[in-house]
Amino acid sequence: MTSMTALASGRYRRGELHEFQASGQPFVYLVSAGAIFALDEGANAALRRLDETELSHGELVQALIDGGYARQDAEELIRELLFVQGIVSDTVRQAVTPGPRTPPADFPLQALVLNITNQCNLACTYCYEFGADKIATPQGKPKYMTLDTAKGSVDFLLQSSAGRQAVHITFFGGETLMNFKLLREVVLYASAQAAAQDRAITFSLTTNATLLTDEIIAFLSDKEIGVTVSMDGPPDLQDRHRVYKSGKGSYAVIEPRLRKLIAGHRTRAITARVTLTNGVTDVVRIYRHLKDDLGFHEVGFAPVTNSGERDYMIDDNGMDTVLAQFHELADEWLEYALRGQMHGFTNVSETIGELIQGVNKSHPCGAGLGLLGVSPSGDLSPCHRFTDADTHTLGHISTGLDSEKREDFLSRGHVSAKYECSTCWARPLCAGGCHHEAFVRYGDTGHANLHYCDWIREWTDTCLRIYGALSVQNPQFLERFAARKGLS
Repeated sequence: MTSMTALASGRYRRGELHEFQASGQPFVYLVSAGAIFALDEGANAALRRLDETELSHGELVQALIDGGYARQDAEELIRELLFVQGIVSDTVRQAVTPGPRTPPADFPLQALVLNITNQCNLACTYCYEFGADKIATPQGKPKYMTLDTAKGSVDFLLQSSAGRQAVHITFFGGETLMNFKLLREVVLYASAQAAAQDRAITFSLTTNATLLTDEIIAFLSDKEIGVTVSMDGPPDLQDRHRVYKSGKGSYAVIEPRLRKLIAGHRTRAITARVTLTNGVTDVVRIYRHLKDDLGFHEVGFAPVTNSGERDYMIDDNGMDTVLAQFHELADEWLEYALRGQMHGFTNVSETIGELIQGVNKSHPCGAGLGLLGVSPSGDLSPCHRFTDADTHTLGHISTGLDSEKREDFLSRGHVSAKYECSTCWARPLCAGGCHHEAFVRYGDTGHANLHYCDWIREWTDTCLRIYGALSVQNPQFLERFAARKGLS
């Protein structure tokens, strides 16, 4: 516990925090703790004093007393702010210290992404499946995962997830449903193996929806398999890049199948993931079509990832258009939430979920941590985007994880290793951005995605204001949201 002597002898200055207003209430986002605090008049007035100059302990206490605090409450608030580094002292060692640069060697897995095929029946012009970090045709490697490799992957996950009651498998491609026969066998095998250990296992998949059938839809619903559909909007936008090898668009093929999927899959929400590209930036129109016309439960958007030299790259004006429309949907998300209703704009929902959890990331995502990708041949990689990229192989399901390669990947990807992130207030939620995009754009998986920094900061501030408004006007919604998303 911090001693009174240490407190009394110190001088205080503002810590690393981001201030924002919501519903007329001042808030601070405390970077070191990934936490949000509402400021009353006294605390806000004290911070305004610290904006101007450092204060001694006595001066800070008096500023709080002048703001309406009792002395004991002022002392307690100072201790709390020191603990979360809302203020810092030249004599008090901060209680919050950076976490380890790498996780323990025995950090248990939680999820695998099984790339059950690297083949696809579409030829989307922005696909990263054989991108800048991969050769066009992996020599000597299978195009489809075998049942033996798939079962070995399940066994590897269960063996490597010691201590976790529940684990997860995501099926991916190529086009995942080109190997549906295997997917069915894996779900049955994995469910039986997990049940034998009195553990739970859940499943999801990503698909372009071109191969959906009544039989497949019934199986996905019966086994409670989550489905994400890669789709870019109404016909004119969907057919710009998401085409067959002949150049024919895919919308007319998938539209009736999607309607059957959304109507027939009753056990899990159906999500659309939209890739935004040059000419495909009409976010609101895309959202309205996918959510209102087709009936998707959730719709999320991501700008295309590439080296910045492709003709489908979104320029600065395009990104400004995207962000403006994100704000329009964010305002709508808040309006729904204030009425106690759920909205389907995933980009807000995901960030609000992280804010509720108090996320403070050491790495941008679970790649190489609790999650690994598995190629059709059984090679392990940090995530599905690195499958069949030989320079990023982290082992094989038959021989296990190469701990040295994994440690190197995670050490370089740790937020504390990214100089540009060290002074960014949004780093607890970003941690520098996607490893794969960093490699494609900068040639280094540990490089910060600098081209998205301003975007991320502005978007994070927007979501903080939404969170703050709800905490003032409808805090019960945040509780229900957390419960529905399994965050509480």
